[in-house]
Amino acid sequence: MVTSEYERRIAARFAGFDQDGNGYIDREDFSGAAKALLAEFDTAARSDRGQALYIGAEAFWQGMAGIADRDGDQRITREEFVNGAVKRLRDNPDRFAEIARPFLHAALAVAGTDGDGAATVEDTVRIIEALGVPGDLARTAAAALDSDGDGRIGEEEIVRSFARYFTVPE
Repeated sequence: MVTSEYERRIAARFAGFDQDGNGYIDREDFSGAAKALLAEFDTAARSDRGQALYIGAEAFWQGMAGIADRDGDQRITREEFVNGAVKRLRDNPDRFAEIARPFLHAALAVAGTDGDGAATVEDTVRIIEALGVPGDLARTAAAALDSDGDGRIGEEEIVRSFARYFTVPE
């Protein structure tokens, strides 16, 4: 049962992972996110960047399952997600960042980062929208990530912000 305000806020983040809306997070949600990104950036799944994205999605799923799938059924319920985030990640968001990093790194590469590990603000909006975040919220989030105002968002900024979003309820 979700009890604290913190737990309620973290529970609301669950929908960000439950890409198909079936009430739990599983491997298909992660591969679905990869597929959506590949479609958004017109990248072939069998290309090097496409394969890296699917590998990153699988690594992310494995990390999440290891943290939150307490009953081992290869599905993370909302309650498992809340307990995983609250008990295992709140005090160490860097752990979450590191399991997300391969996927986020590959997502930036799919967006065409020109090898510098950074994406334009507009490409970041496209990444966020492809993952199911509505346009206005995606634009606000991407603009906030560009803290130095140079129009580029680096991997460290994205990884750190992603981890904070899913583990810190502010």
